[in-house]
Amino acid sequence: MIGRKNTGRASPVLLVLLALGFFFASYNFLSIVIHNKASNSGSWVADRLDWFDPIIGIPEKMKRSRNSKFHVALTATDASYSQWQCRIMHYWYKKVKEMPGSDMGEFTRILHSGSPDKLMEEIPTFVVDPLPEGLDRGYVVLNRPWAFVQWLEKAKIEEEYILMAEPDHIFVNPLPNLADGIQPAGFPFFYIKPAEHEKIIRKFYPEENGPVADIDPIGNSPVIIKKSSLEEIAPTWVNVSLRMKDDPETDKAFGWVLEMYAYAVASALHDVRHILRKDFMLQPPWDLNVGKKFIIHYTYGCDYNSKGVLTYGKVGEWRFDKRSYLTGPPPRNLSLPPPGVPESVVRLVKMVNEATSNIPGWETLTSG
Repeated sequence: MIGRKNTGRASPVLLVLLALGFFFASYNFLSIVIHNKASNSGSWVADRLDWFDPIIGIPEKMKRSRNSKFHVALTATDASYSQWQCRIMHYWYKKVKEMPGSDMGEFTRILHSGSPDKLMEEIPTFVVDPLPEGLDRGYVVLNRPWAFVQWLEKAKIEEEYILMAEPDHIFVNPLPNLADGIQPAGFPFFYIKPAEHEKIIRKFYPEENGPVADIDPIGNSPVIIKKSSLEEIAPTWVNVSLRMKDDPETDKAFGWVLEMYAYAVASALHDVRHILRKDFMLQPPWDLNVGKKFIIHYTYGCDYNSKGVLTYGKVGEWRFDKRSYLTGPPPRNLSLPPPGVPESVVRLVKMVNEATSNIPGWETLTSG
């Protein structure tokens, strides 16, 4: 009887081995499913990746450790207009960097004016050369890709990833590394529409490279990308930018966003697709709330009447527009918006005021 019972019941050791085998088989299957979802679903995965994590209950701290720190890099000139924006951005970078949830590493202002300026001691800066005189045709942002090429070749960058940012960015929440391995993360701009410009795009992205839909609706900023990927893309980005600027039809069609299209095309030429993260950035006055978004981009003018109604395109009774301060920084203690103005605009002005109140010599620094 004992012999028959033993032959009909598995030993404890065997049961443990079977359980472990089932666990690892299930885990590998889930990993394959997740990988396939990730490669085919773009921003869909960015919003739901944690939900699919097969390791139930993994601590948030451990999840963040899967990604590396990223280096914050922005290109700039020595003009006062660029300087005061960089000072505000750097102030908020320092405040947010060490907050829980941040994967920020070091910071570099890539100065493409060719010579040091008065911010060298305040902000970590790497000086590079501008394009040869006349090559940018007065379109100063053409220097941006050339600046990144030089910086990547000459600077010592410890981080594995890079955030390409701009002076008019303010970090409003701690920013994690949104990239996923070799796949970078970018912000989708509603006005970057490759499919609507297919005839022009095909001059730089031939049909043999694939459908125009493979070109992401992004610019180079904000983008978090692996350093090795950017090293490959940046020279192509320079060449495509210059070719686009040299083509009258393309120059007219793309205008001030030409360099953004050039980055989108250059990355597609290298078969690089971006995770599209709408929560990467908000742009007042169109985005009304900050919420859990990470960067305020104050590129648009904010004009309101005394009742808090937006008067975009018309100077309001209350306004904040960075272009009002082309030759010098905004004064300290800007007036707050009237009641009824969206929270995003109020938050922007308060953050500008905090920075200007705490940056030494705010109203005395001049360019050069």
